[in-house]
Amino acid sequence: MPPSTRVAPVHRRAPGFVGSTLAIARKDTLIELRSRSVILSALAFAVLAITIFFFAWDPTAVASIDLAPGVLWVIFTFSGLLGLHRSFGVEQPTRAMDALLAAPVDREAIYLGKLIANLAFVIVVQAISLPAVALLYNVPIGGYMWPLIGVVLLASVGLVAVGTLFSSMAVSTRLAELLLPLLALPFFVPVILPAAQATARLMNGRAVSEVSGYLSILAAFDVVFLVVCTLLYPYTLEQ
Repeated sequence: MPPSTRVAPVHRRAPGFVGSTLAIARKDTLIELRSRSVILSALAFAVLAITIFFFAWDPTAVASIDLAPGVLWVIFTFSGLLGLHRSFGVEQPTRAMDALLAAPVDREAIYLGKLIANLAFVIVVQAISLPAVALLYNVPIGGYMWPLIGVVLLASVGLVAVGTLFSSMAVSTRLAELLLPLLALPFFVPVILPAAQATARLMNGRAVSEVSGYLSILAAFDVVFLVVCTLLYPYTLEQ
């Protein structure tokens, strides 16, 4: 008989920081693609809000070019809040967050992975809402499409960075639906104001150079919020 052979145990190395971040983002994205709870709820709100604003609008009192930027950012803000809340709430029944905390993964990687997945969800909602608002309010956006996309993306990073942090703090509380807007909206203001101003100027046909200052403000807030929220996230898990 052949001599018995021993099989050496296989030691799997824990993924690095970038690998952990991408794995968490992929996990959340796959969960959403299967359940579609976040996307459908946020899209339903966006479509409903667009419809209500449209039928309540008096074109003889307010020009569409003046109303569309405000409508756009109201929809982006509150549909994003709804999606951020549900992205963490979907893990509550299975206690998936406890498994992540027990895994050999940096806490900062958990936050960044969640942020990437949430950013993808928000961008999908915006990609549908923006053409819908432009179509209903008859606002031609072809001439400034790329600068407008840049404004939306920069603002989305700041909103999601703050929203992801506060959503993780509020999800386990009894009044999570109320607490998340109360915590996040004051920090959304520095992002929404320059984004809305830049959007209004682009829709009014202003040159891109006139909104460069707003783009710099958005980029600065993105860097600050990303760094601060990433550093604060591990401490929120210990409370």
